[in-house]
Amino acid sequence: MVASLRDIARANRYFGGAAAAVSRLDEFFRAVPPGAALTLLDVGTGDGDIPRAAQRRAATRGIRLRVLGLERHHAAARLAARDGMISPLLGDAHVLPLRAASVDLVLCSQLLHHFRGAALAAAIAELSRVAGLGVVVADLLPSPVAALGFWLAGLPLRFHPVTRRDGFVSVLRGFTPAALHLACREAGVEARVRTHPGFRVTAAWAARPPGGRA
Repeated sequence: MVASLRDIARANRYFGGAAAAVSRLDEFFRAVPPGAALTLLDVGTGDGDIPRAAQRRAATRGIRLRVLGLERHHAAARLAARDGMISPLLGDAHVLPLRAASVDLVLCSQLLHHFRGAALAAAIAELSRVAGLGVVVADLLPSPVAALGFWLAGLPLRFHPVTRRDGFVSVLRGFTPAALHLACREAGVEARVRTHPGFRVTAAWAARPPGGRA
C-alpha cells in the first residue's frame, strides 16, 4: 500500500493531478485576506502530496493552511503524517468524523470514481456537509489512450504492479465533465466543473448556506 501511494504521489506530480487540485483550491485562497488561517480536510489523502502542495500555494498568498488528512488505513495515515505537516484522521468518506461546517475547505482527489449511484451522491453530500467555505473534487477523465499511457509510463517509472493495474482501471472509471456535474447536482450542489491537462477533471463549489443549496 505504501509503495503504491508513493507512486500515486509521483504520478500526481508528473501528470497534473496535484496542479489541477491546487489550482481549484487557489480560487478559495484568493478570496480570503492575507494573514488568514484556514483548515483543509483532505479525504483519502494517501501520501499527503496534494495537501502539502496546497500548503505551499497558500503560503505564497500569506495564508496559513492547517491540513487534516483522512484515511481508512493506519499505514496510509501514518505515511501522510510522517513530517508533522498533516494531522491524520481515520474514517470513511461516507461518514466523516467531523461536525457540520467544522473545516473551511474540503478536498477529495481521485477517490470518487470508486463510487457510483447513491453511494457517489452520499459521498459528495458528506464532503459538502463538513465544509464551511468550499469543496474541491479532483478526478480523472476517462480515456483509453490515457489509461494505456499510464500503464506504459509506469514501466520506466518503476511503479509497483498494483499501481499500474489500479491506475489503468481508475482512468477508465473516471468522470466526463457532464457526469461529474450531474453527480454533484444529484447530491444537492451546483458545482463549477473544469478540465485540466493530463486528463484531469475538477469540480468546486461554495459551502452550503444554512437551509439552502450550495
